Amino acid sequence: TSPADYFHDKCADILKTFVNTAGMVDYKALRRKRLELKALLDEFDNLDPKEYSSWPRADKIAFWLNAYNIQMLKIITDNYPIESSRLLRVLPGWGPKSILHIKGIWTDYKFLVMDEEFTLAEIDKRFFRKEFDDPRIFFAISRASLSGPPLRNEPYYGKKLNKQLDDQVQRFLSNPIAFRIDKEGQKVYLSALFQKTEYGQQFITKYSIDRKFKDQQPATRAVLNFITSYVSQRDVSFLEVGNYTVQYIRYDWT
Repeated sequence: TSPADYFHDKCADILKTFVNTAGMVDYKALRRKRLELKALLDEFDNLDPKEYSSWPRADKIAFWLNAYNIQMLKIITDNYPIESSRLLRVLPGWGPKSILHIKGIWTDYKFLVMDEEFTLAEIDKRFFRKEFDDPRIFFAISRASLSGPPLRNEPYYGKKLNKQLDDQVQRFLSNPIAFRIDKEGQKVYLSALFQKTEYGQQFITKYSIDRKFKDQQPATRAVLNFITSYVSQRDVSFLEVGNYTVQYIRYDWT
């Protein structure tokens, strides 16, 4: 076992025990294991930066994915059961059990990784959007919401990262909350995660294309080009030559 694999293994018990194969989390049971969650996050803090720097790129990506997802679990369990505002719960996509009721979930909850302070938003911006530049990562991070990609009940590993990331994308796109085609209505529905204001712009670097999807904006063309590697050939044919408009699906933060 490599040093990186040994580290990733430490996340396995929590994920396997409290996350089912559909990505649903037993927060009530996990809340009783908060000390174990804290001890696990301490492992991220105690990792020697010199050891981390020697790891292959794939193991570094796996490390930050695991750190992000474990911290997300800890934030929610620390706030479980979620107390919601009656005023805010009537907003579209919120509901009484939305994580949006946890104020500052991405920006205010700090934790240490290799003795450096981070928030979830900082990890997303610094590593997922900039350093690693692989849009598949966006389908591997937990958003703890019904409209988000499912949380895996296993850690990420550098040695099988490509397979895990591809599987995450395929699982997400197989769900109508993420992607569906209405041929009669001539519409393609996409998750709000693909919008320019979310992650859409991030696809341009690797998936930009001018030859196809000419009716769409550059970010949408890149997203559609990305999607064609993960959906059926029949859907690919419609996306490439069909007449349609793209509509984004309202996000459900429950």
